[in-house]
Amino acid sequence: MPSNTPTTAAGLTGKVVVILLDSLNRHLLGAYGSDEFDTPNLDRLAARSVRFSNHYTGSLPCLPARHDILVGALDFLWKPWGSIELWERPITYQLRRKNIPTVLITDHPHLFETGGENYHTDFAAWDYLRGHEGDPWKTRADPSWAGTPAVPAADDIRGGKWPSELSRTWFRSEADFPGPRTMAATADWLEQHAPHHDEFLVFVDEFDPHEPFDTPKPWAGRYDPDWDEPTMIWPPYAIDAVKNGVITERQGQHVRANYGSKLSMIDHWLGKVLDVMDKNDLWQDTTLILCTDHGHYLGERDIFGKPGVPNFEPMGHTPLFVAAPGVAARECGALTTNVDINATLRDIFAVEVSHITHGHSLMPLVNGTATSIREWAIGGTYGQWVQIQDGTNKLMKAPVGDGLPLSMWSNRWSTMPIPGRPGLRLPNPDKRATLDFMPGSDIPVIRQPFRAGDLLPFWAMSPKIGDDHVYVTRDDPGETENRIGEPVEKRMIEMLHVALTSVSAPSEQFERLGIA
Repeated sequence: MPSNTPTTAAGLTGKVVVILLDSLNRHLLGAYGSDEFDTPNLDRLAARSVRFSNHYTGSLPCLPARHDILVGALDFLWKPWGSIELWERPITYQLRRKNIPTVLITDHPHLFETGGENYHTDFAAWDYLRGHEGDPWKTRADPSWAGTPAVPAADDIRGGKWPSELSRTWFRSEADFPGPRTMAATADWLEQHAPHHDEFLVFVDEFDPHEPFDTPKPWAGRYDPDWDEPTMIWPPYAIDAVKNGVITERQGQHVRANYGSKLSMIDHWLGKVLDVMDKNDLWQDTTLILCTDHGHYLGERDIFGKPGVPNFEPMGHTPLFVAAPGVAARECGALTTNVDINATLRDIFAVEVSHITHGHSLMPLVNGTATSIREWAIGGTYGQWVQIQDGTNKLMKAPVGDGLPLSMWSNRWSTMPIPGRPGLRLPNPDKRATLDFMPGSDIPVIRQPFRAGDLLPFWAMSPKIGDDHVYVTRDDPGETENRIGEPVEKRMIEMLHVALTSVSAPSEQFERLGIA
């Protein structure tokens, strides 16, 4: 280890790279036992990491999960997808005040639109690689398409047009696609900048393998070479998709294969980052954490995309690798969740925060000084199910009655825009709103109650009432036997009550879940 590199309170040097691959399915990675798709570089990273086998999502979906990681506080019990609020700070805020360089490298469009517009602002530097999914990068297609590698693609089965349909006409090689450019930019930063800093945090927010499942040759068609129609790069968001005729079984196989192509392509470009780590022996003083926000249904239980269903294992049970200097590779079966990544970063950099957080540092697990850091982990999507797991059992508790009472707590009042429906916006707070306070905060917050008939935030629409699920996931990872009505349900409901009390959840959450 270089003599000028300081050691932090956690016993590691303050050099950290966090790579988030969006919608990364744990059960499709070689490191977790799958041989369906090729993931040699993820497997290569896993081979030198502490590989967590019991890691679960917290707040969902995309931006709430990033809030867990960057801010360290679960927010799905109080608000939907949205910005960082006045009463809290991302870890980059504290690191900048300690003069520790922080860098965001990303192609994730939600970070630069309403509902995600202030996640990047406290980074000391950021690099936005354009052209993914909803990124409004180009206003017209390239009329020549000269030399473009983009394959003919079918329209989004959900309807509407996406900005990436214009962007993809401007790519001239595989290296022009957003994911490859993001990984190349990361490798370049590690090559050109890392040697000149004694401490740093690099946060790589890579939107692949999220849809569109758009890849050039040789990745396109890699797992479905016999397909002779336009490539289906857009998955449906549907329950009972094949049963209800949303897609055919053959189309479902094709969509899944195209996810695999996107996964293998971004795995290939991740290898460029690992090559620089190898070449410059950065493993000696740099911690690399690889994680995701959530999984993505690809036909499991006849579900595709991220529709309104409980967080079954394909969505909620996610991969996590931590490669730390001087730490031997091994599997760790301790229960963990995404807010624990934030707590780990605070531990490594000796950062204290003034707002309430909900994570526990992973470092005792990584260093082998502990075998457990939490008894339970909770998660969910605002206005929908609330899940809790204890490492063996999982409860997904649905709302009762009409899903109310429910309030939105926010001073920024922004949520996810929908490119295909630009006129759809969350209504402003009205005269029912009151001022309240978040746990541990003395900053007034607008609390807007909803009632039956109100337009709810997008991900909170149409909750499925009374659809409770309990599984002993240790023995039933496929979640085939719902244990509702058995003693394990009562134990998990009691644990959920304890957990919600512990995080000072709004009283209305107990009422709407029927556990008051």
